[in-house]
Amino acid sequence: MEERILSFTSSAADAETITYYRWAGDASPRAVVQLAHGMGEHAARYRRVATALVDAGYVVYANDHRGHGLTAGHPERHGSLGAPGFPGLIDDVWAMTELAKAEHPGLPIVVMGHSMGSMALQRYLLDHSASIDGAVLSGTSAIDIIASAIDPSQPADLSLFNGAFEPARTPYDWLSRDEAEVDAYLADPACGFGVDAAGMVGMLGIGSDVADPSRLAGIRSDLPIYVFSGDADPLAGGGALIEMVVERYRAAGITDVTLDLYPGARHETLNETNRDEVTANLLAWLKRVT
Repeated sequence: MEERILSFTSSAADAETITYYRWAGDASPRAVVQLAHGMGEHAARYRRVATALVDAGYVVYANDHRGHGLTAGHPERHGSLGAPGFPGLIDDVWAMTELAKAEHPGLPIVVMGHSMGSMALQRYLLDHSASIDGAVLSGTSAIDIIASAIDPSQPADLSLFNGAFEPARTPYDWLSRDEAEVDAYLADPACGFGVDAAGMVGMLGIGSDVADPSRLAGIRSDLPIYVFSGDADPLAGGGALIEMVVERYRAAGITDVTLDLYPGARHETLNETNRDEVTANLLAWLKRVT
């Protein structure tokens, strides 16, 4: 697998330089998969799933969001989404899509978002469903519901999600049952932070849009959507909040919505003890829709 680290200039007002990864194999790809990572992490953490995708015939693009990874460039910028805020982050995801489509004209493209990336993707779908061939939501939630339990005026503290696992070995046991994966996260200086208060306001502020039946009705009815989560993920509400997201899409007339809810799995199902099962199910769904 070839890995290239490249960049593009954001279309947002601040013209941020957005760093992205491109993972590809030697053969012509069957489709493009674009990954949008979560809060307090970076795209390079998806190298393992990117390898599986490339081995299955896909070319993979994944940008580091503003305030994250190589786009942030320095720990002092971690979590700062800049003046464009969360709407700017969503625009960057769309710009990544446009770039990937331009480099692979005619190929199907599936956009996959995890956690904060899935929140961005929920809003993205309201405007761009006609331009992609599938959407994958990992570690997502009903944003309007979780917003009621979060103070948006404060920067995010990801360790607060650990409450259900106390007494805990680490502040991030909520991520995975695999202790080695949690330890790798803790040891990574580009992980473990939240976004600034303005970024939180912007992210939680999309909740009403993505729960609005009239807005959801504008999503292309034949767009395949795949949602997967662990039912022990604090964002899942025991699975109820994931089922709510799925039912909202189905109620809006979207005819191909698939849900995999993994018993006992926590937030990062792709880094869970059953990650081989999770990855295999993702690949099977992708093969069906591309």
